[in-house]
Amino acid sequence: MIELPQILDGEDKSSVLANRIRKNYRHVRKWAKRTDTNAFRIYDWEIGKYPLAIDFYDGRFCVQYFSRDRENPEPSVELEQEVEDIIGSIFGAKKKDIYWRSRIKRAKFQQYEKAGETKEFFTVLEYGVKFRINLTDYLDTGLFLDHRETRRYVASKSEGKRLLNLFAYTCSFSVHAAVKGALFTKSVDMSNTYTDWGRENFILNGIDKKNHPIIRADCLKFLSEEVRSGTKYDIIVIDPPTISRSKKMDQMFDVQIDYIFLIESALKLLAPKGVIYFSTNSRKFVFDVLHFANCDVLDVSDKTIPIDFHDPKIHRCWKITLSN
Repeated sequence: MIELPQILDGEDKSSVLANRIRKNYRHVRKWAKRTDTNAFRIYDWEIGKYPLAIDFYDGRFCVQYFSRDRENPEPSVELEQEVEDIIGSIFGAKKKDIYWRSRIKRAKFQQYEKAGETKEFFTVLEYGVKFRINLTDYLDTGLFLDHRETRRYVASKSEGKRLLNLFAYTCSFSVHAAVKGALFTKSVDMSNTYTDWGRENFILNGIDKKNHPIIRADCLKFLSEEVRSGTKYDIIVIDPPTISRSKKMDQMFDVQIDYIFLIESALKLLAPKGVIYFSTNSRKFVFDVLHFANCDVLDVSDKTIPIDFHDPKIHRCWKITLSN
């Protein structure tokens, strides 16, 4: 059974942020203990003047500050102190256990940069499955918490199946599927850092790599080659970035432009009765079902948003199958 901290202080009518965090944590803590999960969100920008997301990772706290000001992207000293005092009061956390990140709306074609080089990794549990986390070196932590329920749902359908995971990041979809008995998974991502990270996640869970290859490749090129090979999959997961301009790619990737190629190619790889799960975090994305007249396309987003996320538009997800 996992251990989660108790709330150490009482209600404080003078702090709406503290009271909201307490309320959220009480609610999610019961669920987390029941599901063997110790990585979850405890505040999701529910109060306008606190543009933050606060995630709990096994006793550590990742605080994301959302700035609209490119000239001043960092939170004020006063806000940092207030948040750290609140987390310390409620959970007994020390300053060293609180990690700040600033997220600012970038120009459309601007890439996010690496944040550090400390290599401080630790392990969390999600539905009993282990994942490596890093709160210091990268913009993202190694696990997209908003897709927790998507991973669980896909894994529940994976026993005895072949799964292809595109834009795999640290391979969390594949690891969950393998734990649930997937016959074979293949994970594809362009980053050496993340493919290595994914291998560590498989090792953490005692999964033999023989039937779970991880490929470093441009997913668009990979799809073209895989279609020619005639390989088939029962489940294909496509969770691409909104925009990518990696030096390793021949051209810029834009999900709104490239999703048609991704899905059309994936359809050619589906085994009979196979299914594609396509998701995006782009709030402006428009899915034109008319491009896929031979398919059944179902928006399953409402089934994939976790209980600790209060923004119903944090991502959208579609289930796509070939029509009979």
